[in-house]
Amino acid sequence: MANCRWQYSTRAILMKSSIIRDTLKITQKPGVIGFGGGLPAPELFPSEELAECAKKVIMEKPAEALQYSTTEGYVKLRELIAERMAKIGVRCDPDQIMITGGSQQGLDLTGRVFLDTDVFVVCGVPTYLGAIQAFNAYIPKYLTLASDENGMTIDGLEEYLKKYSPRLIYVVPTFQNPDGLTISEERRKAIVELGEKYHVPVIEDDPYSELCFEGTVPPHMQSMNPDGVILLGTFSKLLAPGFRVAWVIAPKGECFDRFVKMKQGADLQTNTLSQYIIYEYLKTGALDKHLAKVAKVYSKRRDLMVKAMHKYFPKGVKFTEPKGGLFLWVELPEGLNATELLPKAVERKVGYIPGEAFNPNGGGENTMRLNFSKSSEEEIEEGIKRLGEVFAEALKR
Repeated sequence: MANCRWQYSTRAILMKSSIIRDTLKITQKPGVIGFGGGLPAPELFPSEELAECAKKVIMEKPAEALQYSTTEGYVKLRELIAERMAKIGVRCDPDQIMITGGSQQGLDLTGRVFLDTDVFVVCGVPTYLGAIQAFNAYIPKYLTLASDENGMTIDGLEEYLKKYSPRLIYVVPTFQNPDGLTISEERRKAIVELGEKYHVPVIEDDPYSELCFEGTVPPHMQSMNPDGVILLGTFSKLLAPGFRVAWVIAPKGECFDRFVKMKQGADLQTNTLSQYIIYEYLKTGALDKHLAKVAKVYSKRRDLMVKAMHKYFPKGVKFTEPKGGLFLWVELPEGLNATELLPKAVERKVGYIPGEAFNPNGGGENTMRLNFSKSSEEEIEEGIKRLGEVFAEALKR
């Protein structure tokens, strides 16, 4: 081929394909029960209401909704986001909100703004694979902190900040992807205070906090220090991922301006029509009712998966029991490798995402992520039973 002699950038050469996308190709075969993806349940999409909103936008505001818009995004949508954020304690003005093409673009822009080759990023293990992939484009190094039942620990965080001067601290503090854990309020305060002390921004990635099944969500880190925390939010898990509409809340002035300039270089602006449709839907007040319905269904599916795991998984297999979100985390006994077991699981028509992909410096070979939001109740029962059989056979060997 003629292009085999082209010279590619170091960034392009080092970038790896998403293991989630690659694994989904394997597991999305007819008859395979897929616990791998992070997909919302499609039967819960408010399709009829969104269709009405789309029709209204197209019929009444075609000149605006089908035209270019500002990089920052549709101002009325940003105003409504600011109102929603205020209800959960996040203080921000519409002019410090920028609409992005999904949270993944927010992560990529964060990398563009803060990262260079060989600078340091602090994160927990495991952490969100999409963030690792976005940040890896800028070739940083990772300083990792372990997690326990209260989310990412802070033991060693101050030493990292003193010794390495990292560019950012990245966290998914609420119902984290991949393990479903939530960082306690005490730890959130400590992370924010240390970030401020050492002049390191905290990136609070928050796709899941409004998908709470039980208890209350600790205060957002952004509410603890609006000038020291950048908050990423999204409609993908709340409404429908196909819109690819999310947002970044950044401190006013230099920081926000840098995000805007980076987005201008990436895609000029986020899809105008999607923004108008979401605004039309939000202003009806329907989102809160929708989220209550979604949380009820997901809570039941979480309960079913946890119950089935207690029933079918062999002794020695550990797992989290999250209070919200889309995921839980499985830890197999030492000596078992989740990546090596995946083909055997697929043979039994069930799939998952191996956990080592969520560890930026390697490790976690005996772990995996399972999603409970998309599968039906029957699929959850049968799929966990099949996984239990795979684990039991591996332990015998």
